[in-house]
Amino acid sequence: MSEPTHGPDLPTGPHELEILDLRPALEAVLMVADQPLDHLTLAQAVGHPPAEVQDALHHLAEEYTAQGRGFELRSIAGGWRFFSRETFAPAVERFILDGQQARLTQAALETVAVVAYRQPISRSRISAIRGVNVDGVVRTLVTRGLIEEDSADPESGALLYRTTSYFLERMGLNGIDDLPDLAPLLPELDDMDDETPAPAPEVETATEAETATEPEAVTPDESHV
Repeated sequence: MSEPTHGPDLPTGPHELEILDLRPALEAVLMVADQPLDHLTLAQAVGHPPAEVQDALHHLAEEYTAQGRGFELRSIAGGWRFFSRETFAPAVERFILDGQQARLTQAALETVAVVAYRQPISRSRISAIRGVNVDGVVRTLVTRGLIEEDSADPESGALLYRTTSYFLERMGLNGIDDLPDLAPLLPELDDMDDETPAPAPEVETATEAETATEPEAVTPDESHV
């Protein structure tokens, strides 16, 4: 009697997750991530318990620092992501062609600061605080992923804006609560009327209008494009 023959091994199904070595698997996923990933998302990707993944992330971050690697694993904006280490910033700056970094104008910096501290906020209220029409600047900030539409004002129906997780990442913050305590320096919005005549238009420079490329870091001292 002949023994039964076996066919070729079938490929692993989409729901059958292969158990991979934890740390290399985390490194592989983080290497291709285009935004911070929380430990729950990473746990699902690598097939290990969230608690083990959280512990491994902290150990990897400590190892990279101890080894003096040119990159670091940083917990930011509610997740984890690789960044080049600040010590080696001059090498990174030399690599990037001069003039290719799209920096925010002073007008854009002021506008995103108002949104950050008073969000969610409408364009008319941003204009009331800044004293100029901010429609063009708001469009630029939305295009660059720093602010986004939030909801509609229940009273006026005006569209409200808030900062994005990308803004937190660029600013190096875990949350809006980490912003410096500057809110008291801004006027109280309750005293402002949404029906106030539109402020004088703000001229949006050609350079600013052309910066619909990948956003760069927003830093307090960036005052020109």
